[in-house]
Amino acid sequence: MKVTVYSQTGEKKGDITLNKDIFGHEVNEGLIHQMLVLQQANARSPIAHTKTRGEIRGGGRKPHRQKGTGRARTGSIRTPIHRGGGTVFGPRNTRNFTLMMPKKQRRKALFCALSSKANDKQILVLDKYETKEVKTKAFADMIGKLPVERNALVVLPEKNEIMQKSARNLPNVKTVLAGYLNIQDLFKYNSLIFLKDALPKLEETFLKA
Repeated sequence: MKVTVYSQTGEKKGDITLNKDIFGHEVNEGLIHQMLVLQQANARSPIAHTKTRGEIRGGGRKPHRQKGTGRARTGSIRTPIHRGGGTVFGPRNTRNFTLMMPKKQRRKALFCALSSKANDKQILVLDKYETKEVKTKAFADMIGKLPVERNALVVLPEKNEIMQKSARNLPNVKTVLAGYLNIQDLFKYNSLIFLKDALPKLEETFLKA
């Protein structure tokens, strides 16, 4: 499959053939969904936390005698049936939401997502981005000259402080290193822009490792 290569000024510079081992897979929506759920679950950080009766302060003394009061027997005012008592089966911040998936399945899910992007003509390649200073306006102007719909994910071969700082204040653009490409970002951003040097880096990371 071929995609168009654009210059920094938005001019077409030709075509480039995508690696079929990454971009030529049959789309498996079930596997993609499974990987997306895994990524979101592993990113969860539980905050909600309730205390059990053993963690509530007080309640050491029996509130009233066992018999003769006409009230129900009870041994502590911190039982779940009392106001201010412990909570039964409440949320705990020690809960582990981590999910697991074999490495080959994770990679195939990523390849399926990339193949889906390629099939929908949402991938383009940027020849290079040359500038000596961090300028958000210049980066936004460059994105505006490309056939980008709504928002864009820019894939870099390696850390590039100028590009990363120029793009970080743009609400519709995100930069990511080729080795950290993931399902969630692929579906959050409509257009996928690869720097030309990022494609060999993608192959090196996910095919040779």
